[in-house]
Amino acid sequence: MQGGRGIHFSQLYIFSYIQSFQDDHSQIGQKGYSRVVYCNDPDNPEALKLKYRGNCISTTKYTVFNFVPKSLFEQFRRVANIYFLVAACVSFSPLAPYRAGSIVLPLVVVIGATMVKEAVEDWRRRKQDIEANNRKVKVYGKDHTFHKTKWKNVRVGDLVRVEKDEFFPADLLLLSSSYDDGICYVETMNLDGETNLKVKRCLEATAALRDEFWKFKAIVRCEDPNEHLYSFIGNLYHENRQYPLSPHQILLRDSKLRNTEYIYGVVIFCDHDTKVMQNTIHPPSKRSKVERKMDKIIYFLFSVLVLISSIGSVLFGVQTKNDISGGRYKRWYLRPDSTTVFFDPRRASLASFCHFLTGLMLYGYLIPISLYVSIEIVKVLQTIFINQDKNMYYAVTEKPALARTSNLNEDLGQVHTILSDKTGTLTCNSMEFVKCSIAGTAYGRGVTEVEKAIKRRKKDGDPESVEASFDMEEHSGNITDSRKSIKGFNFRDERIMEGKWINELHAYVIQNFFRVLAICHTAIPDVNKESGEISYEAESPDEAAFVIAAREFGFEFYERTQTSISLHELDLKTGKKVARAYKLLHVLEFSSSRKRMSVIVRNEENQLLLLCKGADSVMFERLSEDGQIFEIETKDHISRYAAAGLRTLVIAYRELGEQEYAIWKEDLFEAKTSVSADRDTQVDAAADKIERDLILLGATAVEDKLQKGVPECIKNLSQAGVKIWVLTGDKMETAVNIGYACRLLREEMRQIVITLDTPDIIALEKQRDKEAIAKASRESVTMQIREGKSQVISSRQSCVSSALIIDGKSLIFALAENLESLFLELAIDCSSVICCRSSPKQKALVTRLVKKATGKTTLAIGDGANDVGMLQEADIGVGISGVEGMQAVMASDFAIGQFCFLERLLLVHGHWCYRRIAKMICYFFYKDITFGLTLFWFEAYASFSGQPAYNDWCMTFYNVFFTSLPVIALGIFDQDVSASLCLEYPLLYQEGLQNILFSWARILGWMFNGVISSGIIYFFITSSVIHQAFRRDGRVAEYEVLGVTLYTCVVWTVNCQMALTINYFTWIQHFFIWGCIIFWYIFLVIYGLLPPTLSTTAYQVLVEACASSPLYWLSTFFVVISALIPYFSYKAFQIRFCPMYHNKIQIARLKG
Repeated sequence: MQGGRGIHFSQLYIFSYIQSFQDDHSQIGQKGYSRVVYCNDPDNPEALKLKYRGNCISTTKYTVFNFVPKSLFEQFRRVANIYFLVAACVSFSPLAPYRAGSIVLPLVVVIGATMVKEAVEDWRRRKQDIEANNRKVKVYGKDHTFHKTKWKNVRVGDLVRVEKDEFFPADLLLLSSSYDDGICYVETMNLDGETNLKVKRCLEATAALRDEFWKFKAIVRCEDPNEHLYSFIGNLYHENRQYPLSPHQILLRDSKLRNTEYIYGVVIFCDHDTKVMQNTIHPPSKRSKVERKMDKIIYFLFSVLVLISSIGSVLFGVQTKNDISGGRYKRWYLRPDSTTVFFDPRRASLASFCHFLTGLMLYGYLIPISLYVSIEIVKVLQTIFINQDKNMYYAVTEKPALARTSNLNEDLGQVHTILSDKTGTLTCNSMEFVKCSIAGTAYGRGVTEVEKAIKRRKKDGDPESVEASFDMEEHSGNITDSRKSIKGFNFRDERIMEGKWINELHAYVIQNFFRVLAICHTAIPDVNKESGEISYEAESPDEAAFVIAAREFGFEFYERTQTSISLHELDLKTGKKVARAYKLLHVLEFSSSRKRMSVIVRNEENQLLLLCKGADSVMFERLSEDGQIFEIETKDHISRYAAAGLRTLVIAYRELGEQEYAIWKEDLFEAKTSVSADRDTQVDAAADKIERDLILLGATAVEDKLQKGVPECIKNLSQAGVKIWVLTGDKMETAVNIGYACRLLREEMRQIVITLDTPDIIALEKQRDKEAIAKASRESVTMQIREGKSQVISSRQSCVSSALIIDGKSLIFALAENLESLFLELAIDCSSVICCRSSPKQKALVTRLVKKATGKTTLAIGDGANDVGMLQEADIGVGISGVEGMQAVMASDFAIGQFCFLERLLLVHGHWCYRRIAKMICYFFYKDITFGLTLFWFEAYASFSGQPAYNDWCMTFYNVFFTSLPVIALGIFDQDVSASLCLEYPLLYQEGLQNILFSWARILGWMFNGVISSGIIYFFITSSVIHQAFRRDGRVAEYEVLGVTLYTCVVWTVNCQMALTINYFTWIQHFFIWGCIIFWYIFLVIYGLLPPTLSTTAYQVLVEACASSPLYWLSTFFVVISALIPYFSYKAFQIRFCPMYHNKIQIARLKG
């Protein structure tokens, strides 16, 4: 049946082939509607003048030409780097207190390493773009044949042939297909997240176009590129005639051709002009909140740097000016009468200013240049651990977790709001037939996720006993559990399984029920030639589930022809399978306004039957008096199914009289051929007329199966304090059902529903008065939001949580400037938020609104191209690497295989990364303040002469070899608690949400600790070393000896401080901490062996002076112990009297 020549769907389908009059084509040629496409003639001189884009897409952040300037700009957005750039330039002047190389080299290494990391990450994105751009499609060439051409070489106006299961390379105008009527089936999962197939159709004028393409020339005038996925306005000019175009003729890029052998189309929009790319946002340069706060800390430290430089320069200026007083030289040994401008008492103000510049460089170690590169190294290694986490490996698709950027690791530990797509993200993109009500009897023993959640809340006792009760209910009396699992069918009930329904009291009703499921659909069977198994291509997952269920109950749909549907039915009388054919006369398709679908068929007994399925809100009112026998029971079952989170449809039928059908057929023909503006209304009325006096058979209940672990994941994230919003393109009913299933919604919640599907608005829409509709809609949404706020306030007083549910139409007005703040206030006050029928643009706008208004970290998660804008707008974008499409992954910051892995990504890796980076930064500032302020204390002792206390290369290597490696080890390996405890106690995540470890109090506390340590080290050393003999021969400590002793104490103190800070020791930490201390001594020996011209003050200082002095070793030991006591005392007090979350868990674990 694939390709189906001879099937004239326009004769069967009532609604799909009506050309709508709603689109205003009078705007063509005006502003916003100026695009002109020369079909099958891209080399036309007029077409070349238009200079439309090619079809080469790019999602990268950089290009070959802008990488260096843009990457440098990114690096120098960091204030510390700007400071060190200025310092590097000034270091070549006489003002510098040390040699230029010692400051230029670290800057070059830091900037270069970061740029290399950025280049590697962007190259990964580039490779994915190359893969997409190099896909191939058949393009009609000048030699009148089709040639395989790369997507990137496709041009506007090209005529292309796309074959079954291929993606469309650009936005195409459908010309014809393998079906005679020019219809095709399209899967739009990458656009709207839905797996159901959409029917597209070409114009009748081009439907027969399958060869002789060289004759075909046409012009399309249409709208300019825009982001509206579900609208298109344009005209086709062909053979001196004009044909209006609608979205039914447009095939969008990244949609997939399904169940159709091939189509021919003309390229309308290419590259970033396509609607899917118009819905994306250019990849933003994302920076974590910790990094942005780090800039503020750098500003603070720079202010401290300026302050102490100013203090030093003022005191230096005063002392220099006093060197000559009354013609007398106070410090005659400095020769103030013969000196440079930098020490001239006659120009003390200028000397003071020069000293200020020197001080800015001298005390520059207060601002850690290696901090950024150390963080970059740590983050890259953290991403490796994320990528290699076996607990986030999805075996079904063989996809591990993937951190596509390392910039946002710590933000994973501070997520306040998660904005999630539904289809393919929370669900498996499949429906399962689990229950049904037939003739007033409920069938199906399965237990849904919602039912399990309800029973857990209501049932007292051990959770294991609750699970056991579920198992008993599902398997009690069920002898069919050993059967092979069938996709789309999860029904268990021995009463009607395996043909036993023929023994039921209402077997005739059951027969008609499953017959309706087997016939009333638009699915097409696909028979596997090797195995003989039948699969179904359906327009919706529900429809596929119904056909599969009918097959399992003995009504196998196996063939569809031009005018018939054929079944293998289980005969009620004989109990054997028989083949029956039903002549298909009309299909009245499902739509959101009709909420039902019907088919009219003629059976082998020549009976005319109308078979119908639809929502209970429209079906019960259409029942005849005789057809309401089971209405009360069916309504009760539907209510129970809905409470269980299932999607329900009512099944009914009626027998038509020949005369009645003939009259109706004439009425329908008149309505379809009408040329009036209300033709749609006339056709609706004709369908409504025949869909009356139905006989109720029962109701179906299908479950949109959640991904494994979703309810538990959402529960734990909620316990961690994370708010979750669902933004979906699905209907409100579907989204609400999933909300219950995944525990986002609970029974006791008060639901606040904001919708424009009200009788008043619908009546205005039929009048098509756009201004009146907009005004009424705005007023209605405003009123509903205000009422919602009142409900939330009253619910809060009665300790009842609220859930906000809003549809796409309402969201348009809620996001308007005058309403967005009011809407956000309502949404934030609600425990859960579900936005239904949301377009990709709306998803991105909602994400932006939440991000900006709350100021908290937002995370967006989705799996399709329709989620790309949302992922890029959020602080963190997480893509689901699903079975179909990689657009979301390509635009994401992190990629995972299943939604449930988000729990581990945030509660484990996010928690660890936040703690590690926060502690690492605080420690960095501590160790650099400890080091930098010893320089200041020495300057005060040396009359602020600008003389550094330490050798210049010793100062350069302080942050490179002697203290950085332990910090990096902390940032990679440290754990407050194990991964299992992070998951067991979600409350731990509050440390990140409340930003406990990187608050200003915490940061200033570490800085204060650095001040104390520097003071203890300097003043204790100078007190114990300077005023007594240092060497055995009685000589006192010289300048270089004092510097080495101070430096040794600093190295020991900051590394031992690291040992006190670490929670989780590995051999690597021990190796780095004690190795750095040992390496200081090794360096001092080797560097001291160099000639004095190179080693300067470090020449032989350890070997000849320090190593042989007991005072050197004793002072080092006691000073280091003294410097560690303040932090040790504070930590002991804090753990004993004010323990944090992780401290409590650690104590509990130690107590057993």
